[in-house]
Amino acid sequence: MSRLGQSHILAIGGGSFRPSPRYGFLEPSGLLRYALDLTGEDRPRLSLLATALGDDANWLLKMYGAFRDWDVEVSHLTVFPMPNVDDPREYLLEQDVIYVSGGSVANLMALWRLHGLDEALAEAWRAGVVLTGQSAGALCWHVGGNTDSFGPRLRPWAEGMGLLPYSCGVHYNSDPQRRPLLHESIASGELPEGYAADEGVGLHYVGTELVQAVTVEPEGAAYKIERDGSGGVKELRIEPRLLAS
Repeated sequence: MSRLGQSHILAIGGGSFRPSPRYGFLEPSGLLRYALDLTGEDRPRLSLLATALGDDANWLLKMYGAFRDWDVEVSHLTVFPMPNVDDPREYLLEQDVIYVSGGSVANLMALWRLHGLDEALAEAWRAGVVLTGQSAGALCWHVGGNTDSFGPRLRPWAEGMGLLPYSCGVHYNSDPQRRPLLHESIASGELPEGYAADEGVGLHYVGTELVQAVTVEPEGAAYKIERDGSGGVKELRIEPRLLAS
């Protein structure tokens, strides 16, 4: 848990992992190093949640391989066909960082609520466990955003945990559907005002306040989207801090 006694969330728009140019397998990007460093621990305990991927065993295996050379203690929590630990709440509270994969955020939230993981994760966050994740693993901490959980055409979705009282946009510069639909959804009031992140960019919140954006992509950016008072929105660019890739 964070030694600073604060509640951290790093919501990543994309780019948590990259192919290793030397070996060809996935390796964590600097965004994951940033999340791990927030704990202040020399060997942080990192839990992987692949609920949004149906607890895909191949993804979990790749993730264990991705961290093979990092000084972290990796474990995972699954719910298929049943939880793989006796007490999921106790398990989550013992972690330093919890990373949530991309996939179906709608399915993820349904299963978390069924198993009480939403309440356990909220308790872990309040206790100082760093929460992070990409795409679905970023949307879930917010009120909502746009999702392809229901098909290739994106739909607004507002059934997230709401730890962060904002909407969230992910893959903002790589999927042409994302920006206009988020603008439309915020303008109509279907989603609250919020933030968005390009590929390779993370939104760092302390408590419920966005304190900075960080990036491993020199051209990447974050954005704040607000209603403009005349039925539209205004988008404000947030320059992120560049991390080592």
